[in-house]
Amino acid sequence: MFKGFREFISRGNVIDLAVAFVIGAAFAALVSQFTRSFLDPLIRVILGGGVRGGTFTVRGQTFDYGGFINALITFVLTAAAVYYFVVVPANVMAARRSARLGRQGVEDVSEEVQLLTEIRDRLPAGRG
Repeated sequence: MFKGFREFISRGNVIDLAVAFVIGAAFAALVSQFTRSFLDPLIRVILGGGVRGGTFTVRGQTFDYGGFINALITFVLTAAAVYYFVVVPANVMAARRSARLGRQGVEDVSEEVQLLTEIRDRLPAGRG
C-alpha cells in the first residue's frame, strides 16, 4: 500500500502540481495586494472619491461596486499571468518534446517494424 503511494508521489506530476499550487497562491496574493493597494484607491477616486467612492446606498444597504471591479481586475490579471507565464511555456516545451521524440522514435524503429506498421495501417483501408 505504501509502495504504491510512494510511486504515485515520486512520479513528478504530484510534485509539479504542489509547486504550481504554492506559486499560484503566492501570485494570487501578490495580485490581490496590488489591486487593494493601487487599483482600489484609483477606482474610488475615479468613481467619486473619498471614503464612499465606489459605493452606493439603497434603503440603508451599501453596494460596493468598486470592490467588485477590483475582484474582476484581480481575476483578469491572475488569469493572464498564469496563461503567459505557465500555459504558453508549457505548450512550447510540450511541442519541443514531441518533436524531439518524434524524430527519435523514427530513428529507433527497425525496418521490419516500419514495414509492419505500414501494412497494419493499410489493412483497414482495404477492407472498407
